[in-house]
Amino acid sequence: MMDALISIHDVMPETLDRVGHHLRVLRRHGHDAITLLVVPGRPWGEADIAQLARWQSQGLELAAHGWHHHAPRLGGPRHWIHSALLSRRAAEHLALGPNAIADLMRKSAAWFPRQNLTPATTYVPPAWALGRIRPEQLRAQPFERIEITRGLLFPATGRLIALPLVGFEADTLMRERFLRAWNNVQARLARDHKRPLRIGIHPQDHELRLAGQLHAFIAGNWRSLRYRDFEP
Repeated sequence: MMDALISIHDVMPETLDRVGHHLRVLRRHGHDAITLLVVPGRPWGEADIAQLARWQSQGLELAAHGWHHHAPRLGGPRHWIHSALLSRRAAEHLALGPNAIADLMRKSAAWFPRQNLTPATTYVPPAWALGRIRPEQLRAQPFERIEITRGLLFPATGRLIALPLVGFEADTLMRERFLRAWNNVQARLARDHKRPLRIGIHPQDHELRLAGQLHAFIAGNWRSLRYRDFEP
């Protein structure tokens, strides 16, 4: 049995029903160590917060996931390329300078205790794109770990644990072909090198072109871990 870090991205008031669907499917397959990536800057109502609190009380980990999860503009050539190939307008960090990124991350962290939720110790920038924040600014953040494309970064020490990553957000034929091949390579790397595999699920993935591959991964012989199981 191999280890997996399972996360559900883009947890927002408007996606809670789909998030609940994925949780039910994951639990039917024996996965209970699941991390929910919460977008604090959305219009959360009392009932929505109560649902997050219930999930947290059931042992699910809540991680911070940006602020709005939307970049109002594209911040230069790198962001244009990233947007075209991967993130569209989701990678909000790439539109910001170092100080603005640091402020956004602090604001995201502060949101959880204000809602009487357990503080988030993990931060995942939208589209895993951390942007131009400086190392000393990362060390000043309240998060113990940050997930980026390459793996888990621990700001206090600068340590990076490289971990393979699969995703299923394929709404075009080009994305389907790329991600299907990418996911197969990443799963093979995890098995060959005995590394935990990160399985990133988006709320609408079960309705998209890689739904079958997603279900196959969920039904696979994986033991789910929590992000907080990884220490600096």
